[in-house]
Amino acid sequence: MTQDIALDQGWAASACTLPTAEQPLRVAEFDALFAEAVQAVRRPGRERLRLELVFSPEHAARAAELTARENGCCSFFSFTLTIADGGLALDVVVPPPQIEVLDALQARAAAAAASGSAMPGPTASRGSA
Repeated sequence: MTQDIALDQGWAASACTLPTAEQPLRVAEFDALFAEAVQAVRRPGRERLRLELVFSPEHAARAAELTARENGCCSFFSFTLTIADGGLALDVVVPPPQIEVLDALQARAAAAAASGSAMPGPTASRGSA
């Protein structure tokens, strides 16, 4: 079922080199990170997504490791993890031909965050802007 969801929502782009059998596992890893760490989902531009994460060394390490592996199979993604002023943010940028993949990533992040256990900080909120 996870594989159907991943493919139905455009998650796995045709440019992805991750073996098809491994794609649902990667989607599940992202879903778990989103559910546990995402506090807010913002779309500052058509080609850019910003995920505000619960600040912790564990979330930073996990996001860095997962996005590094994802960039290995989907090199069109540009991930930037920012740790500043007591906050943790993951920016995701894609080229115009991959907008649908970013749309699907945003939908998954928002859905997982809404149903997950991430604890918002004092000024953070869930949702899109």
